[in-house]
Amino acid sequence: MVEHPEAQSLAEVAELLSVEPGDIVKSLVVKRHDGSFLFALIPGGRKISWPKLRAAVGVNKLRMSDDGVALDATGYRSGVTPIGSTTAWPVVADERIVGRRIAVGAGTGGRVAFVDADALVAAYGATVTDISAEESPR
Repeated sequence: MVEHPEAQSLAEVAELLSVEPGDIVKSLVVKRHDGSFLFALIPGGRKISWPKLRAAVGVNKLRMSDDGVALDATGYRSGVTPIGSTTAWPVVADERIVGRRIAVGAGTGGRVAFVDADALVAAYGATVTDISAEESPR
């Protein structure tokens, strides 16, 4: 686990960690229409493509969960990650993380864990496919 000072942007965090922005992976908690959840792993600089994610999991309705639900189900207030989550949900990983050493949330703000993406995918039996789109510059 690595701690880093507070940063104002993805580029700043990437610089602090000496990685590319795409090596920083967001673990997003997504709610299905039936009330179940999944983790979507999205590389930095990208966002969920809802049509692609819906096609990947074979449903018509998905939405982001609220922070309270994520906390109750994962035990993480911030830095959400499937690693150590109190609930084992399916994991869908964007194909762009494959073959990389990535930084994922470590259960609290300002901390990340570096992991081999292929090992993470294998450990969680993750579905790997294209589920993201480029984020608009801010």
